[in-house]
Amino acid sequence: MTIEEMRERKKELGLSNKELAARSGVPLGTVQRILSGETRSPRMQAVLGLEKVLKKQDPDVYERTFGKTAEEIMDFLQSGGEIPAFEETRVSYGSAARRAKKQGEYTLEDYYALPEDQRVELIDGVFYEMLAPSYVHQRISMEVSFQLHMFVQNNHGKCRVFTAPFDVQLDCDDRTMVEPDVLVICNESRKRRFGCFGAPDLVMEILSSSTSKKDLTIKLHKYMNAGVKEYWIINPKEKQVLVYENQDQVLSFRSWNFSEKIPVGIWDGRCAVDLSGLIEEIEEMEQMEVEDGRNL
Repeated sequence: MTIEEMRERKKELGLSNKELAARSGVPLGTVQRILSGETRSPRMQAVLGLEKVLKKQDPDVYERTFGKTAEEIMDFLQSGGEIPAFEETRVSYGSAARRAKKQGEYTLEDYYALPEDQRVELIDGVFYEMLAPSYVHQRISMEVSFQLHMFVQNNHGKCRVFTAPFDVQLDCDDRTMVEPDVLVICNESRKRRFGCFGAPDLVMEILSSSTSKKDLTIKLHKYMNAGVKEYWIINPKEKQVLVYENQDQVLSFRSWNFSEKIPVGIWDGRCAVDLSGLIEEIEEMEQMEVEDGRNL
């Protein structure tokens, strides 16, 4: 059910957002963000909750699609479970149900079959949802990529700087496709029409509450094993940057603060990223986040 269809059906039923939230069990703020279009990739639990109230459908459609009834799915999700945990789960993207697969079994064929506005990463056959980036995330991404780009341009370099969304077929197989927040490609052989085939030279991820575990563990392991030379983990809350360098299979690590100029290892420190100008702006946004209860 599209967002527009939800809006029309809500109007047809004469429901307010507050009434829809009460009937569906979806928080009022989430209902408002989904129906306004602010949330581009709503969680499956929220969508199922709204569709349970709004959608005209025969009672067996969920069972045919997921192998479970709508009530069983909602009970499972409300207890903390996720759709992919069902045996022989059928995951529905758009109007067509994909064939039965479990997390760990997905491939690039499934990745390319997703709707264009469905942002996910595929890592070792597992889909990870990607939420829309926050204000602070975007500011850091733009500032870092701009400084890197200007260094390349001023030095007439051949490296290229990219920002998400940008596909990286990290392991050169059909089970992993990641979207780093910022990346640098210096190896011409890595460039493809779709993005990058193999490991970029430099990768940066900007932490958020929804991605921190993945970025600090799964992606660190994947990037280092794939041969990424340098991996930055930028933590807006702590105003800290963790830099991992992978030179000749020797892994080194160092922590930097936003107040320091951070040297870029792949260019022997000739380029240094300065994030100090963002500190005050981030602190202002943090205060706003505290006031409205959201995360950076």
